[in-house]
Amino acid sequence: MTRTDHPATDFVLRALLCAMFFVFAMTTDAVGSIIPLVIDEFHLSLSQASAFQYATMGAIAVGAVLFGSLVEKLGRKATIVIGLSAYAAACLAFLGGNSFVIFTALLSLGGVGIAVFKVGALALLGDISPTQTRHTSTMNLIEGFFAVGAIVGPALVALLIAADMHWKYLYAIAAGFCGLLIVIAIATPFPRYQHAGTERVSLWRTLSFVRDPHALGFSVLIMLYVGIETAIYVWMPTFLKLGPSGAVSAWALSAFFMCRAIGRFLGAWLLTRFSWQATLGVFSVAILACFAGSLFGGPALAAYLLPASGLFMSVMYPSLNSKGISGFARHDHAAVAGLILFFTAIAAAAAPLAMGAVGDAFGGVGAGFGLATIWAALLALALIYNWLRDPAGSRLARVETERASAVPGLS
Repeated sequence: MTRTDHPATDFVLRALLCAMFFVFAMTTDAVGSIIPLVIDEFHLSLSQASAFQYATMGAIAVGAVLFGSLVEKLGRKATIVIGLSAYAAACLAFLGGNSFVIFTALLSLGGVGIAVFKVGALALLGDISPTQTRHTSTMNLIEGFFAVGAIVGPALVALLIAADMHWKYLYAIAAGFCGLLIVIAIATPFPRYQHAGTERVSLWRTLSFVRDPHALGFSVLIMLYVGIETAIYVWMPTFLKLGPSGAVSAWALSAFFMCRAIGRFLGAWLLTRFSWQATLGVFSVAILACFAGSLFGGPALAAYLLPASGLFMSVMYPSLNSKGISGFARHDHAAVAGLILFFTAIAAAAAPLAMGAVGDAFGGVGAGFGLATIWAALLALALIYNWLRDPAGSRLARVETERASAVPGLS
């Protein structure tokens, strides 16, 4: 792979990555605000309503492994354009939908589109990041824009409802934004990508990385993290409705997303002053404290503790994702990104469904938060071990040393 620095183009590509993450966060992280409306509109149980989460995330998981190889077959630009187009079409089709089944099907189609352009985006990030430090820093910046999109999505839902408009117009807004991004992606030169001589483009190659301890270890950590994060944005609004203060619960989800956004924009600064191992270890214990306090204190205390947990969740996903991908050569980034995205989406689909099932079986969504607290405890134990023993340190150092200094040209 070769590379030539073009500062203006480099800026546009990074801005495009940030914007892509922003737009799909508008819809995926708004489900917590939409699910109570869907339950009332279609008279659903908790398990049934959780389809609004697992339909998208299940499709992302399938799309990541089935279509992730498009990144290497067609190139970064074509893959991103195809994925954005599929996602935009699914979002626009919401305007013609009027049933829970149709909406769920469109969420699945949109999830496949997200998987395709997200794998392309993560591969592109590797192409334009000369070092692991720059990769992790940019990943935190991109996820910061994702966090802003997660604030904007629920806010738009609230504005639509206040204006007596249906929540599905959120998806129409996202479709329009995607159209603009497609135009920018087509018009912008991308790094020229060349296959490594030993590289094989296939589904099996992506899945083969499951055997690699580095990829599998970071995938498991990400699954635990995603489980506790989705507990917040999918089920927290429903959980807080059980409490005495409707005013507090009304802003709790927005407060969580605000805390997560602030934390992610500060993440790059924080990680330049402290090791990522220590930062994630301390923050994982703080997350566990927030969940345990919410479990035992009930909705009244959870209305404050669960939103505050966003500060400590902020650097978790981008840092784990970046370190997982950075343990491989650049020509493997697309395949590893697809595998990690697969595990991310599986957790994002299965965790809310499991919480809903536990809630239905044991008397309410509070029981589901007991399950999420167990996940938080496992994550804390794993990241404390990572802090003390640093099992990935030698692998990351070796890859950084071997990484070629050449930068891809533009096409």
